[in-house]
Amino acid sequence: MNPEVPNPTRVLVIDDTVSIHKLIVARLRPEGLEVTAELDGQSGLERAITDVPDLILLDIGLPRVDGFEVCRQLKEHAATRNIPIIFLTGDTDTESKVRGLDLGAVDYVTKPFDEVELRARVRAALRTKRLQDMLEQQSFLDGLTGLWNRAYLDRRLEAELNVSERYGRPLTVVMADVDNFKRINDTHGHLFGDIVLQGIAESLSASARRSDIVARYGGEEFGVLLTGTNLKSAIYVSERLRASTESRLYEARNEVVRVTASFGVACTEDVEGELSPEAMLQAADLALYASKEAGRNCVHLFRRGELVRIPGAF
Repeated sequence: MNPEVPNPTRVLVIDDTVSIHKLIVARLRPEGLEVTAELDGQSGLERAITDVPDLILLDIGLPRVDGFEVCRQLKEHAATRNIPIIFLTGDTDTESKVRGLDLGAVDYVTKPFDEVELRARVRAALRTKRLQDMLEQQSFLDGLTGLWNRAYLDRRLEAELNVSERYGRPLTVVMADVDNFKRINDTHGHLFGDIVLQGIAESLSASARRSDIVARYGGEEFGVLLTGTNLKSAIYVSERLRASTESRLYEARNEVVRVTASFGVACTEDVEGELSPEAMLQAADLALYASKEAGRNCVHLFRRGELVRIPGAF
């Protein structure tokens, strides 16, 4: 599986008081946490969906949209439903605390904060989150290749598109399909076909960058997310992926077998209309099919509705 760049543990504070933000930052700095803050519920929701922090500290008494409603919406959104929430409250009544826990919060902290208690509750919530993430990660791995699976790619694509829209960063989707894979299975057997898929997975992972997400999309199809990558850079990376796949040799019954793959590329800079996961995947698939129809073992781009073949041998 391609390693990803490790991220710092991130905490989002949603509270309408700047002094509370500063206090929490000071209290949590010794824990090595990256703390960001928003002053109202709507901004907090948008930041949480875009950044997907590891923990949210949420004030109950927010203006306009209160903390209970923010919590409800966070738990309904696919990108944020698994983020642990600790409520911040100046109230000590049991009813508010029970309501918050029923909405999905994992804990609460009463203002004014006790420094030791705040840090202990944050550590406990993050410890539970790490265990949940470890279990969840296992469900996102492809058993044959060790790559991420389609469910993970779909999830990351949605999250990265949110980041792309918020910050204006380009995102590129690359789809790859093994050429003549049915013939490979029919000629050399399914066990050899599995070896080929494992080899291509290794080639793609070795040629991708640490920030890229490489996944087995299904069957003999693979997907790669190139984060923060414009079309010009994507052309170089996708051709490198194609060449790496082609250069790997396999041995079947003393016969050397060369396997190739066809590639399709779509970048947010060149896909018109709404930038949904479905639109990006459809654009990359159209480019992939163009590569198949052009004779295979090549790369096509989806560029503002047109399909353009790129030259090889970079």
